Amino acid sequence: MEDRQKNKRTLAKGDGDSREDRLRAALRANLARRKAQARARDQKAQDGESDTSSDTGKDDI
Repeated sequence: MEDRQKNKRTLAKGDGDSREDRLRAALRANLARRKAQARARDQKAQDGESDTSSDTGKDDI
C-alpha cells in the first residue's frame, strides 16, 4: 500500500514540474503580450499628439 502512495507522489511531483513549466510559459507569454500592448498604446499616443497639432478642428470642404 505504501508503494502505491509513493508512486502517486512521484507522479504528482512529475506533473507538478510540467505544471510549473506551463505556468512559467503562460506568465512569460502574458508579460510579452502586455508589453506589446503598452508599446502599441505609447506609439498610438505619440502619433495622436502629432496628428492633433496639425488639426484645426474644422472640416475641409
